[in-house]
Amino acid sequence: MQFEVSLIDGSIVIAYLIFVILLGFYFSKKHENAEDYFLAGRSLTWPVIGFSLFASNMSSNSLMGLAGAGFADGFSVYSYEWMAILVLIIFAVFFLPFYLKNKIFTIPEYLEKRFDYGTRAYASSIAIVLNVIVDIAATLFAGGIAMQLLFPEAPLWLIVSVISFIAGIYTITGGLKAVVYTDTIQAIILIIGSIIITVVAWNESGGMSEVLKVVDAGHTQIIKPISDKALPWPGLIGVLIIGFYFWGTNQYITQRSLAAKNKREGQWGALFAGLLKISIIFIMIFPGAFAKVLYPDISPNEVYPTLLFDLLPTGILGLVLAGFIAALMSSVDSGLNSVSTLFTMDFYKKWYPNSDTKHLMKVGRIVTLIVMVLSAIWAPMIVHFDKLWDYLQQSLAWFCPPIVALFVMGVFWNRANATGAKWTMGIGGLFTIVSILFSTIWREADFRPHFLYFATIHFIASCIAMYIGSLSTSAPSQAQLKNTVWTKAEYQQETFELEELAWYKNYRIQGILLIIITSIILIIY
Repeated sequence: MQFEVSLIDGSIVIAYLIFVILLGFYFSKKHENAEDYFLAGRSLTWPVIGFSLFASNMSSNSLMGLAGAGFADGFSVYSYEWMAILVLIIFAVFFLPFYLKNKIFTIPEYLEKRFDYGTRAYASSIAIVLNVIVDIAATLFAGGIAMQLLFPEAPLWLIVSVISFIAGIYTITGGLKAVVYTDTIQAIILIIGSIIITVVAWNESGGMSEVLKVVDAGHTQIIKPISDKALPWPGLIGVLIIGFYFWGTNQYITQRSLAAKNKREGQWGALFAGLLKISIIFIMIFPGAFAKVLYPDISPNEVYPTLLFDLLPTGILGLVLAGFIAALMSSVDSGLNSVSTLFTMDFYKKWYPNSDTKHLMKVGRIVTLIVMVLSAIWAPMIVHFDKLWDYLQQSLAWFCPPIVALFVMGVFWNRANATGAKWTMGIGGLFTIVSILFSTIWREADFRPHFLYFATIHFIASCIAMYIGSLSTSAPSQAQLKNTVWTKAEYQQETFELEELAWYKNYRIQGILLIIITSIILIIY
């Protein structure tokens, strides 16, 4: 299937690309040290944090993945989104305060303060691998598939290379500040574009009543029975584990919160992102269902670009296409900046402790360039997966459970120690290998355990390893536990602080309201 873009639409897209590149060069002049480059001088406010979190998550691979899953599997894919809202609330209440209190550059840096450097290096290595092969490469692949509809003669590797180069320019020059401010603009464009797609697809398909004529009754249910192959309800535990890794411990996402002006701005920003994610079922999953009526025979990965190019008129197509590319850029720039920060601060600075901030900024830019090339090389490999969404979630399920165990046990159990962390990494790493082997061996089998079940077992085994390993040696010192372990006293102290604020500024009340809205959606669907 091939589509064409008019001169007007193409001009809108080109103008947008020029704008984001110029914005990167503008912010490049405002960096005085590594904190400015990697964490935007710790100056971000809640609207910017919230929009940037949303835009970085809702990249082109999510747009295509959610629409494709809504087309093939139904509304159950929304469980990843409503679970993310829950995770963001937990993150704001229990984890973000520790991250900000310790003034860390990277999330794995917390693990060094809680356990030891080896634990930090392990978590950082996993994060770098996932950022490259999942976050960045999958985004480039999704964008490349869409662009091939316009340029069918161009090979996929060439398209992803060009996309990677453009995103890399303003990330290398502008650092996190360029990333988050372009993300804010991109999030707004993305939301508007997705609303337009939804409205037009609704009108052209005849709405949900027509969808129900061509799908079974379970297609529009979010929580599916245990017999469902895509997302059985026991798998929601695995969704929670993957969601916690992504939203609570993944540098790719949490770097915006680390750059918050203060704790309140960071907490409000996280919950604002949760509010924005409520809309996803309506503006990103619904269009996939409408495509079931409009294009019943296309593949899931072609659903979103087909809706985009086939339904929208000139001018509007340019705006929505800019939104699609904006989403692509948001994910790529976030991944590039994340890997750059992880490598520079978790490894290079450890190897060369006397490096000044100017030198660290230079190293960060070089790393960004290298990662840009590696991701572009890996992206075409993703074509071997049937559904992009499966690739994204399975990859996280293989690697993230032991990381989640390290953070959860580290924050909530003061007896956890460095020995327990080593046990967790060892057992967790073994389960990662086993999970990958089983997924490969059983890929074509009629029956195979769901990858989300594996993620749950993986997490439980990692926690047990932490428990046994920690009890086998002495407890950590009080100095090591200071500012790294949650206590009821700190929670009560924050309660007193919140009583001085108006109710609508109390992030706990905001969190409760998000839970109520989410519950209503789950009851309806």
